[in-house]
Amino acid sequence: MSTQLDPAFIARVSPHDPTHFSIQHSQTLHRLVLLQHWNIPTDSKVLELGCGQGDYTIVLAYAVGKQGRVVAVDPAGLDYGAPYTLGQAQDHISQGPLGRQITWVQQSPLDYLSSLPASESKAFDATVLAHCLWYFASPSLILSGFRALKQHSKRLLLAEWSLVATQPSAQPHVLAALTQAALECRKPKSSDSNVRTVLGPKRLTELALAAGWRLESETRVQGGEGLLDGQWEVSACLSSSFKKEVEEQVSDERERAAILASRDACEASLEGVQGGQKGVRDMDVWVAFSSD
Repeated sequence: MSTQLDPAFIARVSPHDPTHFSIQHSQTLHRLVLLQHWNIPTDSKVLELGCGQGDYTIVLAYAVGKQGRVVAVDPAGLDYGAPYTLGQAQDHISQGPLGRQITWVQQSPLDYLSSLPASESKAFDATVLAHCLWYFASPSLILSGFRALKQHSKRLLLAEWSLVATQPSAQPHVLAALTQAALECRKPKSSDSNVRTVLGPKRLTELALAAGWRLESETRVQGGEGLLDGQWEVSACLSSSFKKEVEEQVSDERERAAILASRDACEASLEGVQGGQKGVRDMDVWVAFSSD
């Protein structure tokens, strides 16, 4: 792994608001922690599925060095995302010092994998899915993706929220995620929510094994200081627009009551958090890697 760049440098070449630099710096530090568990050698060719605005892409580009390559795939439109759209973020990164190592692909993971030549078996040294698995519309799509990767990647590197709150102040994050997922699975079609299909480590491990991947190692890490994902998800869950969406989308009164009760539980859990919503921490993150 390259040692020439530091977290602050990586964060500065990522899209960020200079007046709130600490937010991007914390995101970069978190992704470097995940990277330590995966041991990606310099000069590797890495596939990243669900790259989004490139928060992890730029860290991977740093890790593989100037002779390495990162192919970053995401199905969302280039006008999707906030405070920077995917298009804005990817253009910014491409023009920076790590941009030459990155190829952006706007395509669904399965469509991209099916487009790869069958003759190029194991073309990627590793495939990364980091904080993107909950964006898949269903567990079956994740399983199909894991299976398709068997032909094209030597290693599978996974990171996702664990649904475990080692710190009590992270419990609202867990409840917010489960509440949003409860609404999402009752919609007639998947939306652009951050939480579309919630799967814990046990189920994700089962899907990887069913696809033929052998689990070598797994662990949990606590979210670092300064991460705001938990606060963002709690805010989304407790917003008036979320409650309105439940009332409009869920016709069965018992199902509606169950989702709103879960929302109430999320709100009530803030009573035990010093600082209330602003004191919410991120839940633990599950990190694992597999190989053939």
